[in-house]
Amino acid sequence: MTERSRHGGPLWAAYEYMAMVVGLGFLAFICLLWLPFAMILHPLLPRRWGQPLGRWAIMIGFRIYTTFLELFCACRFDLAGIDKLRDQGALIVVANHPSLLDVVLIVSRLPNAVCVMKAQLMDNILFGAAARLARYIRNDSALDMVRDARMELQRGAQLVIFPEGTRTTSFPINPCLPTAGLIAKRSGTAVQALCIEFSSPYLGKQWPLFKRPELPLRFCVRLGERFPAPREVSAFTSTLEEYFRSELSSPDASTAPRRNSPQGATRPHQS
Repeated sequence: MTERSRHGGPLWAAYEYMAMVVGLGFLAFICLLWLPFAMILHPLLPRRWGQPLGRWAIMIGFRIYTTFLELFCACRFDLAGIDKLRDQGALIVVANHPSLLDVVLIVSRLPNAVCVMKAQLMDNILFGAAARLARYIRNDSALDMVRDARMELQRGAQLVIFPEGTRTTSFPINPCLPTAGLIAKRSGTAVQALCIEFSSPYLGKQWPLFKRPELPLRFCVRLGERFPAPREVSAFTSTLEEYFRSELSSPDASTAPRRNSPQGATRPHQS
């Protein structure tokens, strides 16, 4: 059977449907497995114990999930670039956001990651208890969000933000919001860019949840530039958007991963 017929035939389509159902089901299983423990431990454990335990559990759970997808669902993930950030201390990690899988891929490699989450996700039955134990940050109050993010960065966390604010609808990237620049300025923390490249925008904003994926699915998270904390938020936001647009706009950017830079090249301060 040729590559074309294998990927276009009814048997392959049936496998894609099965992989979708099994993959989503396994994610729900992992979340439900941790749910009662997270609900009980959150009020019982002090922050100094509950927070690292919660973040470690999410990282391990997502790592198990990505391994499952590679073994059984024809997914291929190149995440070596993220691994280089593990021991680099406090950073604001920003990435483009083509898919719901993006946060799973990033957090699966960072043991001290903290995410800025939509309030409705923090209250979600599957994700809420785990997120609260890990002390993830709600986005329903801008003032509280910036304050909490600054405190987490002072504790050495790596803050994960998608500067588009939602999944990409206008590829290669939507207009960026000033959130990352504002937090970076207030905290004096560098901003590390990650470029997510993909073979198919599976679970993107315009991809229905139960539409079958186009397998094999390939994701590469490439280590991009590191920007010093900005002095001017608006200029930095424009620079960040232009950077992502430039990096992701080449014709083969979604299907031809590039080499990761060892530490992330550094750009000068924004004036």
